[in-house]
Amino acid sequence: MMQTKPDSSRTAKRKLPIGIQTFREIREENCYYVDKTAYIARLVDEGKHYFLSRPRRFGKSLFLDTLKELFEGNEPLFEGLAIHERWDWSVRHPVLRLDFSSGNFRDPSYLHKDVMAQLDAMESEAAVPASYDTAPARLRHLLKVLHQQTGQRVVMLVDEYDKPILDALETPEVARANRDYLGGLYSTIKFGDAHIKFSLLTGVSKLSKISLFSGLNNLIDITLDSRYSAICGYTEADLDAVFAPELPGLDRSEIRTWYNGYNWLGDEAVYNPFDVLLLFFNRQFGAYWFETGTPTFLLDMLLERGVNSLALDDMLGSEELLSAFDVGHISTEALLFQTGYLTIRRSEPRGGRMYYRLSYPNQEVRQSLNESLLNHLTGNPARRVEHSARLYDLLLVNDFDGLETLFASFFASIPYQWHTNNEIANYEGYYASVFYSYFASLGLSITVEDSSSAGRLDMAVEFNGQVYLFEFKVVERAAEGAALRQLQERDYAAKYRGRGAAIHLIGVEFSREKRNVVAFEVERV
Repeated sequence: MMQTKPDSSRTAKRKLPIGIQTFREIREENCYYVDKTAYIARLVDEGKHYFLSRPRRFGKSLFLDTLKELFEGNEPLFEGLAIHERWDWSVRHPVLRLDFSSGNFRDPSYLHKDVMAQLDAMESEAAVPASYDTAPARLRHLLKVLHQQTGQRVVMLVDEYDKPILDALETPEVARANRDYLGGLYSTIKFGDAHIKFSLLTGVSKLSKISLFSGLNNLIDITLDSRYSAICGYTEADLDAVFAPELPGLDRSEIRTWYNGYNWLGDEAVYNPFDVLLLFFNRQFGAYWFETGTPTFLLDMLLERGVNSLALDDMLGSEELLSAFDVGHISTEALLFQTGYLTIRRSEPRGGRMYYRLSYPNQEVRQSLNESLLNHLTGNPARRVEHSARLYDLLLVNDFDGLETLFASFFASIPYQWHTNNEIANYEGYYASVFYSYFASLGLSITVEDSSSAGRLDMAVEFNGQVYLFEFKVVERAAEGAALRQLQERDYAAKYRGRGAAIHLIGVEFSREKRNVVAFEVERV
């Protein structure tokens, strides 16, 4: 496992590189920097063409810019870093970089114009005249001429390779056209191999090999390579070594709970850099990464597919499934994993295949995603906030009558037309899902589908020195008592008795006809 090189000035505060994706600026402005250059040394030593997928705002652009400065031989920027003594600074390579991190890719004509403008700039900087009309031909020509002019092969970097496709997903015909256009452009990397020293494509998703990458089968995918799990993001060691001056006054355990937890099969999980930097700047916890943009289509997809929000914290996917991402064929697991709303909790080998258990990475994502789902359901965020605050207050005093009334209000607040227009309302998991999301939106400690020798408990909530064990049932007649009886007969409380906390069994029954709670029974054990 690669470790951050200790910072000799760790006791002195530095500038927080918030929003800075330029390696030169970070180094010259004496910003905090987590050294990732040891990963570069390994990449160069072991291969040539690479692909890396990570969620947005995870430091992909900064990593590419670091590569650019390194291959261009800007030695002073790397003094004191892991790669400095291992690099041949006498050799300088030309670098070409395509950047799709911004632009209106929903416009059918925009992608071609953007690529041609980027190629114009590259040709102008290299003093290479434009000799061809198509983007792939121009790029091939650039690679060849730069190699001939400098005597060194070219480094090819692509930032946010998939954004023109992802941005247009709500208009599939544009997304497919953008995918096909990029497929032709990226195939240049394969056919220009003789002129390329190193290449790296980065993005959020891993699109299907049978579509975008059909002409680019020489890429080494390091997305789920345990050796590169922390190539982007901060580890626990990084926070302690690099950001030590920022830690006093902040609860270290709370930092971990809020922001740590992303994992791509490595020995340890990592933090999203964007969250950490804004926490240190604002000195208070918030959903900084989440608030930078949760796509509406993600929420729509979860509701249209009847995805139970309880299931989000315990999903199972294969490596093949997590990579099955293409226009019109996006699996729920792949979308949530690749966009960073779920992460790998553990590997589960079964026969000759590997499966991965997925869950929320941390409190920020769990809490914020469930808030967004509830806002989407009710169409009334202000009412949802009022309900959430009331839920917290009632739990503090164990007012179970008040809780029953409040739960009935939860479901009554969902517009009738939503039920008539959405198949999810016919699923049993829908009722428990709404219920769970309200608790999760408060950031409470929740365990779903908690296993014991007696079976699987629907939901356990630990709060204020109390344990609340929930069982949910959909019934035909009110007050059947089946939910509470199951809690009693299977003795789910046994697992929690040794904790010394008060335990409350809560059986909740729902009616499809009334679309609401019809029984709410509580027993303290």
